[in-house]
Amino acid sequence: MGGPDSPDAVRPFLFNLFSDRDIIRLGPGFMQRPIAWFIARKRAPKSRANYEKIGGRTPLLDITRKQASGVQERLIARGFHDVRCLPAMRYWHPRTPRILYDLKEHGIDTVLGVTLYPHYSRATTGSSMKEFIECAEALEMKADVVESYPDHEGYVAALASTVNEAVEKLVSSGRIRPEEASDPSEDFALVYSAHSLPRSFIQDGDPYVDHLERTISALESVTGIKGHLCFQSRSGPVQWLEPGTDTMLEELASKHGKKTVLVVPISFVSDHIETLYEIDMLYRDMMLDRGVHLYRTPALNDRPDFLDALADLCEARLSEDGIVK
Repeated sequence: MGGPDSPDAVRPFLFNLFSDRDIIRLGPGFMQRPIAWFIARKRAPKSRANYEKIGGRTPLLDITRKQASGVQERLIARGFHDVRCLPAMRYWHPRTPRILYDLKEHGIDTVLGVTLYPHYSRATTGSSMKEFIECAEALEMKADVVESYPDHEGYVAALASTVNEAVEKLVSSGRIRPEEASDPSEDFALVYSAHSLPRSFIQDGDPYVDHLERTISALESVTGIKGHLCFQSRSGPVQWLEPGTDTMLEELASKHGKKTVLVVPISFVSDHIETLYEIDMLYRDMMLDRGVHLYRTPALNDRPDFLDALADLCEARLSEDGIVK
C-alpha cells in the first residue's frame, strides 16, 4: 500500500488511497475523487500527528527495500542470475507504474508481482495486482503474480518463530508462568490483530477472513497456543468485521481478568503505523490504564526465515512460468 515518507505526504497519500474504488466506494463514480479530496483534507491533521509519533514518516519503504534486496540475493544464489527485485507501492512512491516503466526502459520484459499481504482481499492485493497487470500489459510485458500464501510452510514457520520467541521472553521475565505458554487460560491471552474490512466484502465472497483462519490454524498447529482473532484500523460509517481489537482487549481485561496480553499483528508482515502507533502506543496505553501489560510480537520485516519463504514463493512461480535458472 505504501505510506507517507514525510509530513507533507500524508494528505496526498490519503487522497490516493480514498480515490481507489476497490477499497471504498464513495458515492457514484464521478464523485469518488472529490469526496476523497474532502476526506483526505479532513483526516490529514490527525493522521499527520500520529505519524509524528513514529518519526514523521512510515518505515515501510525502507523495510520493503531490505526485503527486496534479501529476496534478490537468495534468488541469485539459487541460480536466477538476471533477476532484479524492487519495491512497488500502490498509493505512494515508488509507485507501480513508474517502477514498471523504468524496468521496461532497461530491457526487462518479464515481471512477477509478489504481494506482501499474505491474505488476499480485493481491497489490498486485488487492487494492487489489478494495477500491476494493467500497467505491465500496457507496456507489453509478460506478467504473473503471487497473490497469497496464508498457509505457506515457510511463512507460517517464520510467524511461529516470532510467537515462540515472544512467549519465551514473557516466561523468562516472569510475566507469565511456563504452563501458561501452552494453555493461556488464566492471566495470559494471545490476540491475533488483523486489518479490518467492511463486512460487505466478506458477504460478497472476499476470501480474506478464510485466509486469516487458514494462517491461524496452521500457526496454532506449530505453536500449540490458542488465540483470539480481532480487527483493527476501522474508519467510516459502514459495518466492519468484528470484534474490533479495542473491544476484544477491553473484554479480556474487564470480563476475563487477563493481566498480560500478547498481540500478533497477523495480517502485517512489515512495521508501519498500525503496529508502531495503534498497537504499540494506542492499545498499550489503553491496557495500562486497566492494569494490563500488552506486548507485541515483532513484525516479520527482513527476518531471514521470512525472506527464505518469499524466495521460495518466487522460485516456485518462476519455475512454473518456465523461467529457468
